[in-house]
Amino acid sequence: MSDPVIRPLQPSDLDAALALNNDNVPAVSPLDRDELERLVGLSSHALAADLDGRFAAFCLVLPPGVDYASVNYRWFTRSAAEHGLPGFAYLDRIAVAGWARRRGVGRALYAHLVDVLRGHLPVLFCEVNVRPRNEASLAMHAAIGFREVGQQDTDGGKRVSLLALDLPA
Repeated sequence: MSDPVIRPLQPSDLDAALALNNDNVPAVSPLDRDELERLVGLSSHALAADLDGRFAAFCLVLPPGVDYASVNYRWFTRSAAEHGLPGFAYLDRIAVAGWARRRGVGRALYAHLVDVLRGHLPVLFCEVNVRPRNEASLAMHAAIGFREVGQQDTDGGKRVSLLALDLPA
């Protein structure tokens, strides 16, 4: 068993990323090709993870100040402003293929992000569903060191835990 290889998401990955994203609904919001391309363009970090030579996961991280209507992104933007944060990174979505779960792919993506962001930004934000409950993701985020900073209801009857990971220098 090999370790995940983290690399920039390439245009040639978009079909696989779109299929993977939509296979992971409701843990992530559904996308069409145009919206995926738009989000990748807005991202400060668009990453892929390969495992055993296969596309296994992707994630998109947005900076503050982009044109994104997500209620969660807007919540974090307001919260950062209220707390005087000089910036933040928002992990909009991470999707891991079913065959690659529990093989360190998600943790490898997070470790890479923390390495890249530490010293440049004070916090990484994300959210995880509590309705419907995504127990595996909640447990992984807690183990990494995320803390809950709020909860809110979103579209389609979902409720999310709003999470923050401090990124000390």
